[in-house]
Amino acid sequence: MKLHILFIGDTFIYNDAFSEYILRNIRKRFHTFDSLKFLKKSDNSLFLELEESLHTENNIIIVSTKQNFSTVGKVISTVTGDNQVLQNGMLVPSQVVAFHERTYLLHYKHAMVNVIQIDEAQKMPQLLLEDTNIEKCVHIFEEDKATLENILQPIAQTYNVYFTLTKVVDGWLRVAIHSSKYGEIDNFIQAAKNLLPKKLIATSNIIEYIIELLARESKKVTFAESCTGGLLSYLFTKHNGASQILDGSLVTYSNSLKENWLAVSEEVLESYGAVSAEVVEEMSEGALSVSHADYAMAISGIAGESGGTEQKPVGTVYIGVRTQNDHKEERCFFEGDRNYIQEQSAYYAVKMMILLDKETFF
Repeated sequence: MKLHILFIGDTFIYNDAFSEYILRNIRKRFHTFDSLKFLKKSDNSLFLELEESLHTENNIIIVSTKQNFSTVGKVISTVTGDNQVLQNGMLVPSQVVAFHERTYLLHYKHAMVNVIQIDEAQKMPQLLLEDTNIEKCVHIFEEDKATLENILQPIAQTYNVYFTLTKVVDGWLRVAIHSSKYGEIDNFIQAAKNLLPKKLIATSNIIEYIIELLARESKKVTFAESCTGGLLSYLFTKHNGASQILDGSLVTYSNSLKENWLAVSEEVLESYGAVSAEVVEEMSEGALSVSHADYAMAISGIAGESGGTEQKPVGTVYIGVRTQNDHKEERCFFEGDRNYIQEQSAYYAVKMMILLDKETFF
């Protein structure tokens, strides 16, 4: 069954952080969804939207503010020919099959509808809708899409699954694996791992995987960031357990801080410029030295929207990664707006760290 998410209320449209908080919680239960819509309080299409959804074989999550919660219940009751009753202090359609504080579940024909009520700074209500889709995820490195498609397709046919490939950054593909009732996802993953032993990591979230792995190994990671402004730190610290592997990192936007905090030499900065392989090499060395970590990632580039030159246009980013015994630097060119270039830079650095120590990460 497909999953559709409908936000009702102006708050969700104008408060991005609030909406993202709700979506993060939904994604913990459901890895994917098929559509996402935002309707303003004054939108007259709510009735038609619900009527269409309720008469199809869909799972629906309706997110509403307290102000609109009763209106949603009334519209659902009108569409389904039902009446509202008082349950747990809430007015809800009488045909609800489950309810909890600020949330209820309705079964109508072939549709399952979970209505939740939440306002800013409130804890997410319990999701009563169950995930009926079977899906797992793996990450594969150093393969292009066409080649990987040819490798995985025969295995998918053998185990009655299908997959979707998406590129995180060059050299890193995310594979979402879907199964029918009789599909064998775990056997598919094991067969793929046998073919790609030093290229495949079976996890839905690569950062959580790194945190758990390094915590078990009692190893640490640190970062030295310029154009990404602390994004690498955020990618890790937004997950539980990050404190076990990260003591801290350094955001050195200016040349003076690159010199004073990371011991990047003035001569290197003057000779090659802050956006260079030589500088990120010294940034990663300085970060490793000052933190005594086991891994360091360093990023310096031009994220834009301006500041580029003919030799180093906007999107030019140098990334360096280092262990106690090895290091590597790469010149990258990313396209997109400032934020997307920053995000690609951060994930590319993660990829480089994984590939620098395959024995540990694979």
